[in-house]
Amino acid sequence: TLAGCRMRTLAWLGIASLCLGAGWAVPAQDEGRKVEKPKADLALYENLDLDNYDLTLDNYGEILDLSNYEELYDYSDLAPKIEVGTLAPRPKNPAAVPNPGTTAETPKLQPPTTAGPVRPAPVPPQGLPSCLLCLCIGTSVYCDDADLEHIPLLPPETTYLYARFNRIGTIRASDFTGLKKLKRIDLTSNFISWADVDAFRLLPSLQELILPENRLTALPELPRSIVRLDARLNRIPSTGLQPEAFRDLKQLQFLHLSDNQLDYIPVPLPESLRSLHLQNNNIQTMHEDTFCNSQDHSQIRRALEDIRLDGNPINLSLFPNAYFCLPRLPTGRFF
Repeated sequence: TLAGCRMRTLAWLGIASLCLGAGWAVPAQDEGRKVEKPKADLALYENLDLDNYDLTLDNYGEILDLSNYEELYDYSDLAPKIEVGTLAPRPKNPAAVPNPGTTAETPKLQPPTTAGPVRPAPVPPQGLPSCLLCLCIGTSVYCDDADLEHIPLLPPETTYLYARFNRIGTIRASDFTGLKKLKRIDLTSNFISWADVDAFRLLPSLQELILPENRLTALPELPRSIVRLDARLNRIPSTGLQPEAFRDLKQLQFLHLSDNQLDYIPVPLPESLRSLHLQNNNIQTMHEDTFCNSQDHSQIRRALEDIRLDGNPINLSLFPNAYFCLPRLPTGRFF
């Protein structure tokens, strides 16, 4: 009917108007959002005091919050990717690659052949030349604190030997055989308790023999070239000295035998003597001609200026005629 047609037409017009209204509303909302977003961004910058903005190490933590820095930014996509299980390039020579399924064979030692030279047996440390055990500089050999128990083999040109602070217990005559240029031997602070009688006597150039802080109970014979003998802090009694041991030592200038077990002053003393140290022994008496010739009152021993007898039980005032030839009195007890 005519009325039904009019009703359908009005219904279609209503639906169309609703659709058009919805289409216009969506762009309007988007424009509103776009306008609100710049306003919100401007509100953030308004709160910043750009006039007093100063980024220093003191306020760095206040301006930038680094506590959640790793949560805000994820760099995992930038890390290089590593392929697991990548095979190494194939070698050019496959035969050179060992087979993992087989174990390496232990190499077999070849028996020595008689045609080649035979390797010598290792030499014990005490038998090695001194320049392998010690320090050799020119003609001087330094063996200090080298844990030696014997005198090492010395080069024939050796002039000075220093073997202090070792464990040497004996000095043999063969230790210095052929060392015609040896001038000084220093064996301070060892365990020397014995020295062969001829250990030093055959050394024609020996001038200084230094043996303090050992365990000697006897003094071997000395060469006539000796100038200085230092055997302090040993255990030498008067019976451990050769009779008239220093009589023929015309070049002896320094004789130091302090801190031993001497009972008397060794006489005669050579005219060349300048220093005599006998302190801390057991000397109780002396002869009037120990230092001076009692028959020659004109004698003057200008060289002998240093005599030490302190630390002995002797009373030096009991022997007033024993010092008239000396430039000064001995050091010791005068009461």
